[in-house]
Amino acid sequence: MSLELHTYWRSSAAYRVRIALNIKQLEADHKFVHLVKDGGQQHKPSYLKLNPQGRVPTLVHNGMPFTQSIAIIEYLDELHPNPALLPEDMKDRAWVRSLSSMIACDVHPLNNLGVLDYLKTEFGADEAAVKRWYQHWIVEGFSALEKRLAADARPGSFCYGDHVTMADLFLVPQVYNAERFDVDMSQFEMISAIAANCRTLDAFIKAAPEHQADAS
Repeated sequence: MSLELHTYWRSSAAYRVRIALNIKQLEADHKFVHLVKDGGQQHKPSYLKLNPQGRVPTLVHNGMPFTQSIAIIEYLDELHPNPALLPEDMKDRAWVRSLSSMIACDVHPLNNLGVLDYLKTEFGADEAAVKRWYQHWIVEGFSALEKRLAADARPGSFCYGDHVTMADLFLVPQVYNAERFDVDMSQFEMISAIAANCRTLDAFIKAAPEHQADAS
């Protein structure tokens, strides 16, 4: 089986997929796509042919490219079912997917590199304004997520009991981003505790941005 992961060390979406690969104990040849250097290597015609959105990650399995981290992670979960990243019960699967989507669809896109660059170039936002924007959407999203976790009996050491699921793969990279932009995480006790538990596991440690070969 041939796997390639087109990745960038600081990409949240690529971070999620790196964790999934580690959990599944799958080796992938990492192809580094620098999102800033050379005007953004994701905009090169050779990469756009692979992923017309010009985003990372792209997973290539036996020559076939897959994009979007949710789709990639679910594909890997079906390709190698153990250990499972989604619960067996359909209601619990919906819970995990919902938590994942709160981050992937409502928090992360508002703080993506393209959005931040647009704030600067089109609206003249300085670094301080961009930081306030970033913090605002993290706090709003995490506030809702914290309430969701606190109101349900399913969270334990992780978002779903004592089992790592897809939701944890989405949570940890977003916590990394929050810390990078100086969000006060003390207001999110459950999120912080779950992230701390995840970060003790090799799959998460090895996937961390600072441990990537292209980290700079």
